[in-house]
Amino acid sequence: MSADEIIRIAAKGDGVTALGAHHTGTVTGDTVLADGKIERGPHYQTPPCLHFGKCGGCALQYADDEALSDFALQRVLYAAEGKGVEPQEILPTYLSPPKSRRRATLHGLKRGSSTVLGFRQAGSHKIVDLAECHVIAPELTALVPPLRKFIALHGDKAPVDIDLALTDQGADVSLLQFAMHGLEATEAALEFAAKNSLARLSVDMGYGPEAIWEPEPVTVTLGQAAVPYPSGAFLQATQDAEALMLQDAASMLAGAGKVADLFAGLGTFAFALAQQSQITAVEAARDAHLACVSEAKRAQLPITAMHRDLFRNPLQGAELGAFDAVLLDPPRAGARDQIAAIAASKLERVCYVSCNPASWSRDAKQLIEAGFTLQKVRPVGQFRWTTHVEVVSYFTR
Repeated sequence: MSADEIIRIAAKGDGVTALGAHHTGTVTGDTVLADGKIERGPHYQTPPCLHFGKCGGCALQYADDEALSDFALQRVLYAAEGKGVEPQEILPTYLSPPKSRRRATLHGLKRGSSTVLGFRQAGSHKIVDLAECHVIAPELTALVPPLRKFIALHGDKAPVDIDLALTDQGADVSLLQFAMHGLEATEAALEFAAKNSLARLSVDMGYGPEAIWEPEPVTVTLGQAAVPYPSGAFLQATQDAEALMLQDAASMLAGAGKVADLFAGLGTFAFALAQQSQITAVEAARDAHLACVSEAKRAQLPITAMHRDLFRNPLQGAELGAFDAVLLDPPRAGARDQIAAIAASKLERVCYVSCNPASWSRDAKQLIEAGFTLQKVRPVGQFRWTTHVEVVSYFTR
């Protein structure tokens, strides 16, 4: 190994040499020559998307799958090592395939008689006008041209955000900060929704999203349950990664009679784990909580849903003592106070799913200091070609 060889990819996507020098746009195995030029190594690939380098949706399209997998693994291991946390077993890293992301937020801006529509440039508010996309599911990419045309005809000069999600009934589209003026615009919106076979079209004119087209109630299948899907609610980015994480969680929590699912959302893990355990699903977002309640009741599943803000009011020792295990899947900030309560409780089994290795390692350290052992960890790269890495982990004491 030469001193100028790129030996790893850092957290923000830069290649790093053995001497610690950072070089943008390099990948493990590349070599930095004396004149500053890059000699490409075996893990470099030609970026597949014509927008790469401008679009902020991807940062690592030049890295092959082996380099991406190693990057995801090292993100988790470096974060853990920095907090003195050592896993007993490292499960194989998982990467979602191209064109598999089922949710995305695009940005649109009307310019004269046309509209630019796409992701923003990295570190900028400028919008890259998408001609193709290699991460979003094809069903969503296909909506870009008709959305562009509709906004050009019926939008105003203000920027508009477009939330896209794939549901059981098809594409769910929400236009945010979109001022629809008059009957003509409303009729055009309904025609657009029908022509493109949308599951739902919602418009937010500043007072929250309002569905103007929804031929039948929109749902997402979680476990074996068709759960009502509130506009803009959280979904795991890809169905394939979700399936793997559900499989891991079910395996890690096998034999637990009563499980608390904390930061439960719509019940992504609750409905899957209800096949083997009694679940208490705790969530602060009211729409997601009510969706979980209604489907659990309809399907007569052993799920009790609790509406509670775990940041302000985490479950404490006596409450946690009613469970055999806990699963938690918090936002990027992690779950510092809830983890402190778990550490102080008598719980012996915790499955922790995280979308941020930094906050996860901080919380993991607190569990380790309370006597837990990190039994298993799996890095998951469902945001392909980005620096975002998920973690599925299992702690016991």
